[in-house]
Formats: sequence, C-alpha cells, structure tokens
Amino acid sequence: MSGHYSTILPSESLFTQVDSTLANIFAAIYSNPMEMNIIFALITAGLYYTIKSKAVQIRLFPAAVKAVLGSRQDSNGGISSFQAFAIGIASRVGTGNIAGVAIAIVAGGPGAIFWMWVIAFLGMATGFMEAVLAQLFKVRGPDNTFRGGPAYYIRDGLGSKGWGATFAIFLIFAFGFAFEMVQANTIANVAHAHFGYEPWIVALGLIILSAPIIFGGLRPVARIAELMAPAMALAYLLLAGAVLVLNFTEIPAVLALIVKSAFGFDQVVGGSAGAFFAALTNGTKRGLFSNEAGMGSAPNAAATATIKHPVQQGLIQSLGVFVDTILVCTATACIVLFSGLYHPGQSINDGAALTVESLQHSLGDWVGTPMVIIIFVFAYSSILGNYTYAEINWNFLRGMKASQLPLKAMVLVAIGLGAVMSLSSAWNLADIATAFMALLNIFSLFLLSKYALGALKDWESQLKQKPGEVPVFKVTDNEFFPQGLPGDIWK
Repeated sequence: MSGHYSTILPSESLFTQVDSTLANIFAAIYSNPMEMNIIFALITAGLYYTIKSKAVQIRLFPAAVKAVLGSRQDSNGGISSFQAFAIGIASRVGTGNIAGVAIAIVAGGPGAIFWMWVIAFLGMATGFMEAVLAQLFKVRGPDNTFRGGPAYYIRDGLGSKGWGATFAIFLIFAFGFAFEMVQANTIANVAHAHFGYEPWIVALGLIILSAPIIFGGLRPVARIAELMAPAMALAYLLLAGAVLVLNFTEIPAVLALIVKSAFGFDQVVGGSAGAFFAALTNGTKRGLFSNEAGMGSAPNAAATATIKHPVQQGLIQSLGVFVDTILVCTATACIVLFSGLYHPGQSINDGAALTVESLQHSLGDWVGTPMVIIIFVFAYSSILGNYTYAEINWNFLRGMKASQLPLKAMVLVAIGLGAVMSLSSAWNLADIATAFMALLNIFSLFLLSKYALGALKDWESQLKQKPGEVPVFKVTDNEFFPQGLPGDIWK
C-alpha cells in the first residue's frame, strides 16, 4: 500500500456547523490561560507525587514489572490484576499512540515528544496514586466484580456525591461518546484508504462487531483485552524495532532534534517562543490523551482487579503509563522522524496516515496490511476499554442494578457517528472532555493523597518484614494508614 491517505469527509456539509461549534468551544477551553492551567495542574501533580512518594516510579519499577508478570492469578472469580491492566492498556494504547503522536509532531514539532516523555514520567507517579485510591475506595458489584474510580473516591473519600456525579457525567460523555468517535474515525479512515470501504459500511461493521461484546458486560471485555492489547502492542513494537535497527546511526540526531525542538532551539513553528509553546502544549495534550495519567479514566480499570494490596495495582497501572508513552509513543515518533516524510505545516488530519506511510518508507509497501490490522485492533480494543469506563460510571449514577441499555445504545451511536464525522470534530470533543475530567480528578487527588501514601508506607513496611511475599492490606490497626476508610472491602 502506498500513496497518501486523505481525510474522509462524506458528509462535510452536514457537519461543517458542528465542526465550527466544537472548534469555538475548544478554543475557549484551550485558550492560553486555561490551557496553561491544565498543563500546570498535570505537571504540578506529577512533581508533587514524585516527591511525596520518593520517586515511586523509579524506586519500585522492578516491583511493578514483577507485579505484572505474576498478576494473572488469585482473582477469586473476579477480574484478575492482569486483566485490569489489559483493560487499561486497551484503552490507553489506541489512536493516541499512532495518530495522536503524529498529530503532536505535525502541530508542535518534534519537541512535542519530549514533553510527552515529561508528562509520562511524572504521570507514572500520578497514575500510581489514582490507581491506589481506586482500589481503596472500590465497591463490590452484584456479579462479584468490583467497581471504582474517581467518582467513587470523590463520593466516599471527600463525602461529595454531587462532585462524584459530575465527574461520572464527564467521563461517560468522554469515554462513552467522544473517545469512541475518535477510535471509530481512525478505523474508517484507514479502511477507506486501504480497502476503499465507504465510511457508512465501516460504521455498520463496527456496530455489529461491538454490540455482542458490549452487551456482555465487563467480563467479556476483560477476556478479550487480555488477549488483544498486549499482542498488538508487541507486534507494533517489533515493527518499530526493525525501523530502529535500519536507522541505528540516525538515533542520536533524532533524539537531539527532539530535545532542541522542545525548547524552541529548532524553530519549526512561529519562532523560538512559538516553537516552545507549540511543543509544550501539543505534547502535553496528546500525552494526556495517550497515557491518561491524571485524567481519571485508568483508575476505573484499576478498581476492577481482585488483589491483596492496593499498591500492587498502583504499580501495575504506573507501568501501563510507561508502556504507553515511553515505549509505544516513542516508537511512533521514531518511525515518523526517521522517514523524512514529516514537514512543518502538514494537516493534522494526516494522523495515522503519516505513521503508516512512514513505516512503508522504511520497511516497504508490504507493511501496509499488517499496520491496518494493528491500527484496527488498537482502535477496536480502545472502543471496548472505553465502554468499560463508561459502564462503571453509569453504575455509579444509576445504581448497580439499573438498566444499561441507554448507555449501550449511546456507545453504538457514537461508534457509528465517529466513522462518518470529520477527524477535527472527534478530536475537539475528546479534548474538551479531557480538560474537565483532568482538573476535577487532580484536585481530588491532592485532597486524598494521605490514603494512597499511607498504603504505600504499609506496602514497603511489609516487604521489609517479609521479603519476597506479596503484602496483604488490612485497614484495621494499621499504623501507616489513616482511619475512617468507608466500606468493608479491606476490613
């Protein structure tokens, strides 16, 4: 497959007004003061938790790897720790890693990747904290699986049902609607470019593929994510590894370009100040969308795991941020920058197309079909993972036994619309929802950090006393943990 992907706008006249309205809302939210507030909040939170946890993402990195490798057992009929990790990876590793990285480079220059690294490194600490809180404040569902996340720890930890419900509404809109559109849009564009399928055919096919699994609930999603997400991430990294080998001598130059561009020394956008700001803002936004650290989405997956200690899942979810951004996103950046196909001023609608064409430039046209499969699986697994997040928060709003039919119908409609709408509409919706979710979640994390840090102290104390054994968390008579944890999960 060679040639240039074009953005599909079969109903451009119909959606022109929608595009314009969303762009205006996006501009208002991401105007300079608000945009910098979000960036400041993300970086501040990551720095704060890195310091307070004594760089947990570095100190306990080997423990995180060990936790993932041994996390497929002991679920006691629920969802295993590895399945929860896979759900998180399924949602994280999607178009943000393929289209989003290319978009960040086009819009912000190569320096955007540096700021994605910064957000990921700091985000590993933030991701750890929010996953631990999700475990601490989780509740048991009627099917013996757990539910949890920011809505739950805002309600039960801060005693604010109203703000918990507000977060749940934002998340349902973001992951049950906007992000489903983004994933479906990427699949439709690639299917049209490679196979010539019309968007409405892709929309119908995606709905038919998704409906049986979505109507099956959390367990089918967990089983499929456990198989699909790691396999496709590995396949993509192998292709990227081949590109790195072929361009081994160029690695230092590419890394130098990324760092120089990050600080405006390589003036790709609007002079040095403009280049710096473009790299910072685009790297931060796309980094947040990709690894989700601090957004409040991944804790919904972390809470579903049946484990012995909350910190175990915190470490696993922290590793998920590393896999998503430091490994997969960096792989995409190298693929694009090695090819020489990137140039300032390209349209952001190129997205996944630029990544695929860059791979073909390095490895040959044969790689087109495998990449179409990888993109499809990335995006499709994200569709399923996103639905899981939306279902958990629907349960929070409506109750565990309430009908989920309206939510399931909304998700399927979003998939259909995403396949035929323009890319700019889908990305604007996603960024708008992300902004509100991130700010509310980060504020809540600051107020509840004593619980997560107390659990971390308990974990490390047990490891010192009994090296090699997995710690078991008990909230009663725990000298490291604040009293007053609601519920009976950990008692």
